[in-house]
Amino acid sequence: MQQLVYKNQELKYRSIEHEILRDRSDSYYCRAVHAILPKEVELCRFCPLLSGFYPNHKCRYYDLAGTEKAWKKLSPTPRMEKERVDALIAAGVTKLFPDYLAEYVPAKRSLVEEAIALAAEAHYGTWRKGNAIPYIAHPMETMFIVAGFTKDEEVIAAAALHDVVEDTPVTLDDIRKQFGDRVAELVGIESENKREGIPKAETWKIRKEENLIREYEAPLEAKMIMLADKVSNMRATLSDFRREGPQIWDKFNMKDESQQAWYYKSIAKLLQPLSDFAVYDEYLAMVEEVFEGVVTPPLLEFPIPDSYEFASDLQV
Repeated sequence: MQQLVYKNQELKYRSIEHEILRDRSDSYYCRAVHAILPKEVELCRFCPLLSGFYPNHKCRYYDLAGTEKAWKKLSPTPRMEKERVDALIAAGVTKLFPDYLAEYVPAKRSLVEEAIALAAEAHYGTWRKGNAIPYIAHPMETMFIVAGFTKDEEVIAAAALHDVVEDTPVTLDDIRKQFGDRVAELVGIESENKREGIPKAETWKIRKEENLIREYEAPLEAKMIMLADKVSNMRATLSDFRREGPQIWDKFNMKDESQQAWYYKSIAKLLQPLSDFAVYDEYLAMVEEVFEGVVTPPLLEFPIPDSYEFASDLQV
């Protein structure tokens, strides 16, 4: 694909609106996840690039501008646009996740932009379990939900980064150096000790117990991130459940739906301090639908009773 550029023309890197490009099958190019997605997958309402009101909107982010009329004459397709952006990324003109905050936004707000950019780089090439959605869609949605709870940029940034330490080579020290102690602390609370070298199915229960206890003792901001994370997960799970039924658990480390019910229902009990938020009710409704009729083991009590028997004595 060749973009039309006039000789000696100066192209400016600026914030502009982009139309959503679709092909004949209605698949479209998503700049946020830098992928061509099927029409069934709509991430727009959770996207920081959203310009205007979903679904009748355009995406706004920084890009080279100057040949809009000539570009439209080419009738660009989603694949053409992805190839164009691939070339800009390879040339170092733009990033994997684009700059999107306007220049006049106060400097501290750029913390959020930096966070989602790092998350996009760290999670690049990974996908959500059992589908073709780039993984970055999950932290992006989590960040968007948290932004509905608070305007605290450090908490929103931590939401965008909540999986990078657990799932990528990025370390807490890396987070601390770039984003500060508070963001690193919040990301650390959301990160499991995966116990490398031991099958994940064997450590699933103790990891979830530790996660619940850690969140119980954590500040309210960490609980906000946990709620947003689990709402995002349950939205995807519910969609798969309606299509496939209980066999959806076959793709997870814990395939026993009763144990999954124990975990997600224990989370609901833990996060009751956030019950005034509408998404808490959404979470309860999704859990009820997915686990309807599932016999559930006794839920974890808060505070943890002395008599509670943990799943194993594996060392943290």
